[in-house]
Amino acid sequence: MPVRATKRGAERTPLAGDWDVIVCGASFAGLAVARELRASRARVLVLDRYEIGERQTSACAAPTDWLVNMGLGPSIQQDFREMVVHTPGLEARWPLPWSFSTFDYRELCDLLWAQCGDAVFETAKVHGRGEAPPPGRTSVATDRGTLTAPIVVDALGWRRTLASGPPVQPPRARLSRGLEVHPAGSGADLELWIDPRYLGAGYGWSFPAGDEVRVGIGAFDPRVHVKQPTLALVDDVGREPDGYQGNWIPHFLRPATEDGVFFVGDSAGHCLPLTAEGIRTALYFGVACGRELRAVLEGRQDPGTALRRYGEFSDGHAWKYRWLFRAQQSVRHLHGRPADAILGRFARPGVAHWGFGRYLDLAPPSFALPAPPEIASQSRSTSSSVVEAWPTETRTKRVPAISDGVT
Repeated sequence: MPVRATKRGAERTPLAGDWDVIVCGASFAGLAVARELRASRARVLVLDRYEIGERQTSACAAPTDWLVNMGLGPSIQQDFREMVVHTPGLEARWPLPWSFSTFDYRELCDLLWAQCGDAVFETAKVHGRGEAPPPGRTSVATDRGTLTAPIVVDALGWRRTLASGPPVQPPRARLSRGLEVHPAGSGADLELWIDPRYLGAGYGWSFPAGDEVRVGIGAFDPRVHVKQPTLALVDDVGREPDGYQGNWIPHFLRPATEDGVFFVGDSAGHCLPLTAEGIRTALYFGVACGRELRAVLEGRQDPGTALRRYGEFSDGHAWKYRWLFRAQQSVRHLHGRPADAILGRFARPGVAHWGFGRYLDLAPPSFALPAPPEIASQSRSTSSSVVEAWPTETRTKRVPAISDGVT
């Protein structure tokens, strides 16, 4: 597990000033936004309570093409082309039409930050909005002082720190909860458990990642405690609990804009219900938000238009989130033979390829291209059309890596 490296004592000097863009949060979503602004020559400040890559809060796995197309391939630890699913009465291997990879969190964040150009990073805990900002500015209050900018992004997570209203805390909040351990060891299979012996509404997982295996439990009900189910699963797979990490996981879409602030990733509820996959969507919506902000900084649109367009883009996915949420709610009632019959069908290549193909289309890896101009100039050329505006429907396809360094 990472060792805390944030500044303390005399190193935490006062922080103030006005910036073109302030991005609050330096994980997947926030860094994806900043990455899109690298060629704008804007004064971009990224804030986080922790150093970049310091605090891993997930199992760190995503579709391989997303990692490759974002230039994050070197962080990949293991690559999987199938998933093994367990129930009390079934073990099924699901063939995937695309591969899924575990990755090193710190290395991935370092790779993303390296693509953020001249952006400045500071460690500071964001408390919320500051008081009485100048006209056309939003103020951000931190433990090191108050800063202002005409464009502010909240990528701080489910607490939605820069929202104007009071935060909704668990268990009232629409959140799942997860706990994971990272025992040393290795494995060849990406495994999933849908088993009421551990919990009725949720699932367990085991994700090998190089020299460790990430084993955990996720509960759809925030009132359900997950430590004992996690320990039971760890024992059943023959591992020793080590390196605990837990987190709340949004499972309901929230407004992506509010009072002039852009919300990205978990702060907008962008984590997918049912699967709790949030890394791909954090990158997806982060890229989308960054493209709108780049258009503002380059004088191609005003901030109000960017807020409207980004908000409409996020809202346009609401039906997908509702569908997945309904599927999530059905899990608590689906066990035994009915569950085995449904889950067993995905062992058939035709069914798995159709289902997982549609699932990938929820946030397709082709959306990661084109890269920001300074990154794209180092990538191989493609025959894909470059579209600044978002299409109504995006057809998923395998696209070249932007990290190949081939023109």
